[in-house]
Amino acid sequence: MQPINQDAVQKALDEFSNKDVYVHLETTNGAYASHYNQSFHNAGAYIRNVQLRYSHGKITGEGPYRAGLKLDIGWVYAEGLTDWEVDEKGRLLLAGHDQDGKLAVALQLSVEPF
Repeated sequence: MQPINQDAVQKALDEFSNKDVYVHLETTNGAYASHYNQSFHNAGAYIRNVQLRYSHGKITGEGPYRAGLKLDIGWVYAEGLTDWEVDEKGRLLLAGHDQDGKLAVALQLSVEPF
């Protein structure tokens, strides 16, 4: 992965718009954080292979970034994004890594299931 280039990511988001795509969206603030600090409240969310179609995708911010997908009846978005790539399978992979390089958020799009 490489640091987000906002124009390149916007172009990739545009490539997936108005198509049936599979989404992977994951957030975590550290699955083992409570191991180091018992008072820390751990939280996260995870969806994989949810198929949807969005009319407009947008990446915004100064970094870390936020990416949103406009659906007919709402939005899907992820914030805290720092890195990206389009892999060898043509999937758009967006991720947010913390100061230690650990994953905090992922938003991935593909025309095939993950």
